[in-house]
Amino acid sequence: MDGMIELPDHRPMTRSFRAQLLKEAQANGAVTKNAPIAAAPKPVARKPGPRPEQAAAINANRKRVVNTLTSLLSHRSKEASGLNRRPEEVVEDIDKLDGDNELAVVDFIDDIYTYYRSAQHQSRPIDYMGRQPEIKPKMRTMLVDWLVEVAHKFNLMPESLYLTIYILDRFLSMQVVPRKELQLVGVTAMFIACKYEEIWAPKVHDFVKITEYTQQQILGMEKTILDRMSWNLTVPTPYVFLVRFAKAAGSDKELEHMVFFFAEMALMEYGLVSLCPSLVAASAVYAARCTLNKSPIWTETLKYHTGFNEQQLMEHAKVLLASHAAAPQSKLKAVYSKYSTDQFAFVALQRPVVAAQCLA
Repeated sequence: MDGMIELPDHRPMTRSFRAQLLKEAQANGAVTKNAPIAAAPKPVARKPGPRPEQAAAINANRKRVVNTLTSLLSHRSKEASGLNRRPEEVVEDIDKLDGDNELAVVDFIDDIYTYYRSAQHQSRPIDYMGRQPEIKPKMRTMLVDWLVEVAHKFNLMPESLYLTIYILDRFLSMQVVPRKELQLVGVTAMFIACKYEEIWAPKVHDFVKITEYTQQQILGMEKTILDRMSWNLTVPTPYVFLVRFAKAAGSDKELEHMVFFFAEMALMEYGLVSLCPSLVAASAVYAARCTLNKSPIWTETLKYHTGFNEQQLMEHAKVLLASHAAAPQSKLKAVYSKYSTDQFAFVALQRPVVAAQCLA
Protein backbone atom coordinates (compact mmCIF):
# COMPACT_ATOMS: atom_id res chain seq x y z
CA MET A 1 0.00 0.00 0.00
CA ASP A 2 1.03 3.64 -0.71
CA GLY A 3 2.45 5.36 2.32
CA MET A 4 3.31 2.08 3.98
CA ILE A 5 6.90 1.19 4.63
CA GLU A 6 7.77 -2.38 4.01
CA LEU A 7 10.01 -3.88 6.68
CA PRO A 8 11.77 -7.15 6.20
CA ASP A 9 9.95 -9.98 7.86
CA HIS A 10 13.13 -11.26 9.52
CA ARG A 11 13.49 -8.10 11.65
CA PRO A 12 12.85 -8.83 15.28
CA MET A 13 9.91 -6.36 15.64
CA THR A 14 6.26 -6.75 16.51
CA ARG A 15 3.57 -5.02 14.36
CA SER A 16 2.65 -2.53 17.07
CA PHE A 17 6.25 -1.52 17.62
CA ARG A 18 6.78 -1.12 13.82
CA ALA A 19 3.68 1.10 13.52
CA GLN A 20 4.88 3.28 16.37
CA LEU A 21 8.27 3.82 14.72
CA LEU A 22 6.61 4.76 11.41
CA LYS A 23 4.29 7.26 13.04
CA GLU A 24 7.14 8.99 14.89
CA ALA A 25 9.28 9.16 11.75
CA GLN A 26 6.52 10.76 9.65
CA ALA A 27 5.78 13.30 12.37
CA ASN A 28 9.40 14.43 12.41
CA GLY A 29 9.72 14.59 8.63
CA ALA A 30 12.51 12.12 8.69
CA VAL A 31 10.69 9.66 6.47
CA THR A 32 9.50 10.24 2.95
CA LYS A 33 7.18 8.18 0.92
CA ASN A 34 8.56 4.78 0.13
CA ALA A 35 11.71 5.64 2.17
CA PRO A 36 12.91 2.73 4.23
CA ILE A 37 13.39 3.00 7.96
CA ALA A 38 16.87 2.27 9.21
CA ALA A 39 17.07 -1.27 10.23
CA ALA A 40 17.41 -2.09 13.92
CA PRO A 41 20.99 -3.03 14.80
CA LYS A 42 21.81 -6.64 14.77
CA PRO A 43 22.75 -8.10 18.10
CA VAL A 44 26.52 -8.55 18.42
CA ALA A 45 27.52 -12.14 18.15
CA ARG A 46 29.78 -13.25 21.01
CA LYS A 47 32.13 -16.13 21.09
CA PRO A 48 30.73 -18.83 23.35
CA GLY A 49 32.65 -19.29 26.64
CA PRO A 50 34.02 -22.55 27.95
CA ARG A 51 31.67 -25.16 29.24
CA PRO A 52 31.55 -25.66 33.05
CA GLU A 53 33.75 -28.75 32.94
CA GLN A 54 36.32 -26.87 30.78
CA ALA A 55 36.35 -23.93 33.23
CA ALA A 56 37.02 -26.28 36.13
CA ALA A 57 39.98 -27.83 34.28
CA ILE A 58 41.41 -24.37 33.51
CA ASN A 59 41.18 -23.28 37.14
CA ALA A 60 42.78 -26.53 38.27
CA ASN A 61 45.70 -25.97 35.91
CA ARG A 62 46.22 -22.46 37.26
CA LYS A 63 46.44 -23.77 40.83
CA ARG A 64 48.62 -26.72 40.00
CA VAL A 65 51.87 -26.84 42.04
CA VAL A 66 54.91 -28.58 40.62
CA ASN A 67 56.39 -30.92 43.22
CA THR A 68 60.02 -31.91 43.00
CA LEU A 69 61.25 -35.31 44.14
CA THR A 70 63.05 -33.68 47.09
CA SER A 71 59.95 -31.86 48.32
CA LEU A 72 57.85 -34.99 47.91
CA LEU A 73 60.26 -37.16 49.90
CA SER A 74 60.61 -34.49 52.57
CA HIS A 75 56.84 -34.21 52.90
CA ARG A 76 56.40 -37.98 53.17
CA SER A 77 59.17 -38.21 55.74
CA LYS A 78 57.61 -35.52 57.89
CA GLU A 79 54.18 -37.09 57.59
CA ALA A 80 55.55 -40.47 58.63
CA SER A 81 57.34 -39.03 61.65
CA GLY A 82 54.46 -36.79 62.69
CA LEU A 83 56.46 -33.61 62.14
CA ASN A 84 53.74 -32.10 59.97
CA ARG A 85 51.15 -32.46 62.70
CA ARG A 86 51.99 -29.27 64.55
CA PRO A 87 49.90 -28.21 67.53
CA GLU A 88 47.31 -25.51 67.12
CA GLU A 89 49.29 -23.08 69.30
CA VAL A 90 52.19 -21.19 67.79
CA VAL A 91 55.41 -23.21 67.54
CA GLU A 92 58.53 -21.11 67.11
CA ASP A 93 60.74 -21.79 64.10
CA ILE A 94 64.01 -22.34 65.94
CA ASP A 95 65.96 -22.69 62.67
CA LYS A 96 64.84 -19.43 61.05
CA LEU A 97 68.18 -17.71 61.70
CA ASP A 98 70.25 -20.62 60.35
CA GLY A 99 69.00 -20.69 56.78
CA ASP A 100 72.38 -19.54 55.43
CA ASN A 101 74.43 -21.69 57.80
CA GLU A 102 75.41 -24.84 55.91
CA LEU A 103 76.60 -26.52 59.11
CA ALA A 104 73.09 -26.23 60.58
CA VAL A 105 71.72 -28.45 57.76
CA VAL A 106 68.29 -26.88 58.18
CA ASP A 107 66.86 -28.79 55.20
CA PHE A 108 67.65 -32.13 56.84
CA ILE A 109 67.52 -31.42 60.58
CA ASP A 110 64.04 -32.86 61.09
CA ASP A 111 65.00 -36.09 59.30
CA ILE A 112 68.19 -36.34 61.36
CA TYR A 113 66.31 -36.15 64.64
CA THR A 114 63.66 -38.54 63.41
CA TYR A 115 66.49 -41.02 62.89
CA TYR A 116 67.98 -40.26 66.33
CA ARG A 117 64.63 -40.91 68.01
CA SER A 118 64.42 -44.26 66.27
CA ALA A 119 68.06 -45.28 66.80
CA GLN A 120 68.06 -44.42 70.53
CA HIS A 121 66.04 -47.55 71.26
CA GLN A 122 68.74 -49.80 69.87
CA SER A 123 71.66 -51.04 72.00
CA ARG A 124 70.43 -49.23 75.11
CA PRO A 125 71.85 -50.05 78.55
CA ILE A 126 69.56 -51.98 80.87
CA ASP A 127 69.08 -52.17 84.63
CA TYR A 128 72.17 -54.30 85.12
CA MET A 129 72.97 -54.11 88.83
CA GLY A 130 71.13 -57.35 89.52
CA ARG A 131 73.60 -59.08 87.20
CA GLN A 132 76.70 -57.56 88.81
CA PRO A 133 77.39 -59.41 92.09
CA GLU A 134 80.36 -57.23 93.11
CA ILE A 135 79.19 -53.81 91.93
CA LYS A 136 76.72 -51.46 93.64
CA PRO A 137 75.07 -48.26 92.34
CA LYS A 138 77.19 -46.17 94.72
CA MET A 139 80.37 -47.55 93.12
CA ARG A 140 79.15 -46.52 89.70
CA THR A 141 78.32 -43.04 90.99
CA MET A 142 81.85 -42.66 92.38
CA LEU A 143 83.35 -43.80 89.06
CA VAL A 144 81.23 -41.40 87.00
CA ASP A 145 82.12 -38.53 89.34
CA TRP A 146 85.80 -39.29 88.77
CA LEU A 147 85.35 -39.56 85.00
CA VAL A 148 83.64 -36.15 84.90
CA GLU A 149 86.64 -34.68 86.70
CA VAL A 150 89.10 -36.39 84.32
CA ALA A 151 87.20 -35.18 81.26
CA HIS A 152 87.25 -31.64 82.61
CA LYS A 153 90.99 -31.73 83.33
CA PHE A 154 91.74 -33.20 79.90
CA ASN A 155 89.51 -30.51 78.39
CA LEU A 156 87.55 -33.10 76.44
CA MET A 157 84.55 -32.28 74.29
CA PRO A 158 81.12 -33.00 75.83
CA GLU A 159 80.51 -35.68 73.19
CA SER A 160 83.42 -37.68 74.61
CA LEU A 161 82.06 -37.62 78.16
CA TYR A 162 78.56 -38.75 77.16
CA LEU A 163 79.91 -41.50 74.93
CA THR A 164 82.21 -42.63 77.77
CA ILE A 165 79.27 -43.15 80.12
CA TYR A 166 77.30 -44.91 77.39
CA ILE A 167 80.17 -47.37 76.76
CA LEU A 168 80.54 -47.98 80.50
CA ASP A 169 76.83 -48.72 81.05
CA ARG A 170 76.45 -50.71 77.86
CA PHE A 171 79.40 -52.96 78.68
CA LEU A 172 78.19 -53.48 82.26
CA SER A 173 74.80 -54.45 80.78
CA MET A 174 76.48 -57.24 78.82
CA GLN A 175 79.44 -58.39 80.91
CA VAL A 176 79.98 -59.28 84.56
CA VAL A 177 82.84 -57.13 85.86
CA PRO A 178 84.81 -57.74 89.09
CA ARG A 179 84.92 -54.82 91.49
CA LYS A 180 88.68 -54.42 91.09
CA GLU A 181 88.28 -53.91 87.31
CA LEU A 182 85.46 -51.34 87.43
CA GLN A 183 87.80 -48.34 87.20
CA LEU A 184 89.72 -50.07 84.40
CA VAL A 185 86.47 -50.39 82.44
CA GLY A 186 85.72 -46.71 83.07
CA VAL A 187 89.10 -45.36 82.02
CA THR A 188 89.17 -47.63 78.98
CA ALA A 189 85.69 -46.45 77.99
CA MET A 190 87.00 -42.89 78.03
CA PHE A 191 90.06 -43.91 76.03
CA ILE A 192 87.78 -45.42 73.35
CA ALA A 193 85.40 -42.43 73.35
CA CYS A 194 88.28 -40.00 72.90
CA LYS A 195 89.53 -41.92 69.87
CA TYR A 196 86.04 -41.70 68.40
CA GLU A 197 85.20 -38.05 69.19
CA GLU A 198 88.37 -36.03 69.78
CA ILE A 199 90.57 -34.42 67.15
CA TRP A 200 93.61 -34.72 69.42
CA ALA A 201 92.85 -37.70 71.66
CA PRO A 202 94.84 -38.37 74.83
CA LYS A 203 97.39 -41.15 74.52
CA VAL A 204 97.19 -44.38 76.45
CA HIS A 205 100.08 -43.34 78.69
CA ASP A 206 98.05 -40.27 79.75
CA PHE A 207 95.51 -42.63 81.27
CA VAL A 208 98.24 -44.82 82.75
CA LYS A 209 99.52 -41.80 84.69
CA ILE A 210 96.20 -41.19 86.43
CA THR A 211 95.48 -44.84 87.33
CA GLU A 212 97.23 -47.87 88.71
CA TYR A 213 96.73 -49.83 85.50
CA THR A 214 99.38 -50.64 82.92
CA GLN A 215 99.28 -49.88 79.23
CA GLN A 216 98.80 -53.58 78.49
CA GLN A 217 95.79 -53.77 80.82
CA ILE A 218 94.09 -50.76 79.21
CA LEU A 219 94.74 -51.99 75.67
CA GLY A 220 93.55 -55.47 76.61
CA MET A 221 90.32 -54.09 78.09
CA GLU A 222 89.86 -51.93 75.00
CA LYS A 223 89.80 -55.03 72.81
CA THR A 224 87.42 -56.81 75.21
CA ILE A 225 84.94 -53.91 75.27
CA LEU A 226 84.95 -53.36 71.51
CA ASP A 227 84.52 -57.07 70.77
CA ARG A 228 81.67 -57.36 73.28
CA MET A 229 79.92 -54.31 71.81
CA SER A 230 80.56 -55.50 68.23
CA TRP A 231 82.40 -52.23 67.60
CA ASN A 232 79.10 -50.35 67.58
CA LEU A 233 79.81 -46.85 68.89
CA THR A 234 77.59 -44.83 66.57
CA VAL A 235 74.67 -44.19 68.89
CA PRO A 236 72.69 -41.07 69.86
CA THR A 237 73.70 -40.12 73.39
CA PRO A 238 71.81 -37.53 75.47
CA TYR A 239 74.21 -34.91 74.13
CA VAL A 240 72.75 -34.82 70.59
CA PHE A 241 69.28 -34.23 72.05
CA LEU A 242 70.55 -31.65 74.55
CA VAL A 243 71.88 -29.45 71.75
CA ARG A 244 68.54 -29.43 69.94
CA PHE A 245 66.35 -29.13 73.02
CA ALA A 246 68.43 -26.30 74.49
CA LYS A 247 67.96 -24.42 71.22
CA ALA A 248 64.21 -24.96 71.46
CA ALA A 249 64.28 -23.68 75.04
CA GLY A 250 65.54 -20.27 73.92
CA SER A 251 69.10 -21.04 74.84
CA ASP A 252 70.42 -17.92 76.49
CA LYS A 253 73.86 -18.78 77.91
CA GLU A 254 72.75 -19.11 81.52
CA LEU A 255 69.94 -21.47 80.57
CA GLU A 256 72.24 -23.46 78.31
CA HIS A 257 74.80 -23.96 81.09
CA MET A 258 72.04 -24.92 83.51
CA VAL A 259 70.70 -27.52 81.06
CA PHE A 260 74.13 -29.16 80.75
CA PHE A 261 74.64 -29.01 84.51
CA PHE A 262 71.50 -31.07 85.08
CA ALA A 263 72.40 -33.38 82.19
CA GLU A 264 75.75 -34.21 83.80
CA MET A 265 74.04 -34.66 87.15
CA ALA A 266 71.83 -37.17 85.33
CA LEU A 267 74.92 -39.14 84.27
CA MET A 268 75.59 -39.91 87.93
CA GLU A 269 72.07 -41.19 88.62
CA TYR A 270 71.93 -44.94 88.14
CA GLY A 271 68.13 -44.82 88.17
CA LEU A 272 68.20 -42.94 84.84
CA VAL A 273 70.57 -45.33 83.06
CA SER A 274 67.92 -47.31 81.21
CA LEU A 275 65.87 -44.28 80.07
CA CYS A 276 65.83 -43.08 76.48
CA PRO A 277 68.52 -40.43 75.94
CA SER A 278 65.90 -38.00 74.61
CA LEU A 279 63.86 -38.36 77.81
CA VAL A 280 66.91 -37.68 79.97
CA ALA A 281 67.76 -34.60 77.89
CA ALA A 282 64.21 -33.25 78.02
CA SER A 283 64.09 -33.77 81.80
CA ALA A 284 67.31 -31.77 82.16
CA VAL A 285 65.81 -28.91 80.16
CA TYR A 286 62.67 -29.01 82.29
CA ALA A 287 64.65 -28.93 85.54
CA ALA A 288 66.80 -26.06 84.25
CA ARG A 289 63.82 -23.91 83.27
CA CYS A 290 62.22 -24.67 86.60
CA THR A 291 65.34 -23.62 88.52
CA LEU A 292 65.66 -20.38 86.55
CA ASN A 293 61.95 -19.68 87.04
CA LYS A 294 61.14 -19.54 83.35
CA SER A 295 57.48 -19.01 82.55
CA PRO A 296 55.92 -21.05 81.21
CA ILE A 297 58.18 -23.90 82.25
CA TRP A 298 57.20 -26.00 79.24
CA THR A 299 56.25 -24.32 75.97
CA GLU A 300 54.53 -25.64 72.87
CA THR A 301 57.84 -25.25 71.02
CA LEU A 302 59.58 -27.54 73.54
CA LYS A 303 56.70 -29.99 73.49
CA TYR A 304 56.90 -30.16 69.71
CA HIS A 305 60.68 -30.57 69.42
CA THR A 306 61.18 -32.93 72.39
CA GLY A 307 58.05 -35.00 71.88
CA PHE A 308 57.30 -34.96 75.63
CA ASN A 309 54.72 -33.17 77.74
CA GLU A 310 55.15 -32.01 81.33
CA GLN A 311 53.56 -35.07 82.89
CA GLN A 312 56.09 -37.33 81.20
CA LEU A 313 59.03 -35.30 82.58
CA MET A 314 58.05 -34.42 86.14
CA GLU A 315 59.15 -37.65 87.82
CA HIS A 316 62.64 -37.56 86.30
CA ALA A 317 63.00 -33.80 86.78
CA LYS A 318 62.31 -34.29 90.49
CA VAL A 319 65.32 -36.64 90.67
CA LEU A 320 67.56 -34.00 89.11
CA LEU A 321 66.25 -31.19 91.31
CA ALA A 322 66.83 -33.35 94.40
CA SER A 323 70.39 -34.06 93.23
CA HIS A 324 71.03 -30.33 92.90
CA ALA A 325 69.73 -29.70 96.40
CA ALA A 326 71.97 -32.43 97.85
CA ALA A 327 75.08 -31.54 95.84
CA PRO A 328 76.64 -28.90 98.16
CA GLN A 329 76.82 -31.43 101.04
CA SER A 330 77.80 -34.42 98.88
CA LYS A 331 81.32 -35.82 98.91
CA LEU A 332 80.98 -36.48 95.17
CA LYS A 333 80.76 -33.03 93.70
CA ALA A 334 82.80 -33.00 90.47
CA VAL A 335 79.80 -31.80 88.46
CA TYR A 336 78.77 -29.29 91.12
CA SER A 337 82.29 -27.84 91.37
CA LYS A 338 82.68 -27.70 87.59
CA TYR A 339 79.49 -25.67 87.14
CA SER A 340 80.24 -23.40 90.11
CA THR A 341 82.90 -21.56 88.11
CA ASP A 342 82.81 -18.43 85.97
CA GLN A 343 83.32 -20.58 82.85
CA PHE A 344 79.78 -21.93 83.35
CA ALA A 345 78.20 -18.75 84.76
CA PHE A 346 78.11 -20.19 88.31
CA VAL A 347 74.84 -21.93 87.50
CA ALA A 348 75.34 -24.66 90.12
CA LEU A 349 75.21 -21.93 92.77
CA GLN A 350 71.65 -21.08 91.84
CA ARG A 351 69.29 -21.64 94.73
CA PRO A 352 68.02 -25.22 94.47
CA VAL A 353 64.31 -25.50 93.79
CA VAL A 354 62.06 -27.59 96.00
CA ALA A 355 60.59 -30.07 93.57
CA ALA A 356 57.18 -30.05 95.24
CA GLN A 357 56.87 -26.29 94.70
CA CYS A 358 58.11 -26.17 91.12
CA LEU A 359 56.27 -29.22 89.87
CA ALA A 360 52.98 -28.76 91.71
